[in-house]
Amino acid sequence: MERCMILDASSVIRKVTKRILTDENLMLIEAESGAQALSMAAAQMPDYIIVDTGVSDFNVEDLIRKLRKMDRNSQTKIIACMTQVDLVAMTRAKRAGADDFMLKPFDRKSLLGQFRGMERVAA
Repeated sequence: MERCMILDASSVIRKVTKRILTDENLMLIEAESGAQALSMAAAQMPDYIIVDTGVSDFNVEDLIRKLRKMDRNSQTKIIACMTQVDLVAMTRAKRAGADDFMLKPFDRKSLLGQFRGMERVAA
């Protein structure tokens, strides 16, 4: 079973994401801070990481870089989740190692579409 980490300070976002993705045979783990996400990733790197770009305890680009350094084989897919389209922030996140982007709030259709699209690319 593939593992997915959702890093978001909002417990509501984490709960909704968990409900949606658990149905897709993904084991979801939750982190509410960048430090917690790094600690969990060090213990076992997930297959997917959804990172809120507004994480308060880290600059998101630095956080993505640290996660990438931990991921020796570059197998983990990192999705930067933002509240608005910001090309500068998207470019910085992409250069740091983000694979894709998603806007929030999201619904079941958009979240599942994101994951199914990434699965097709990986295959």
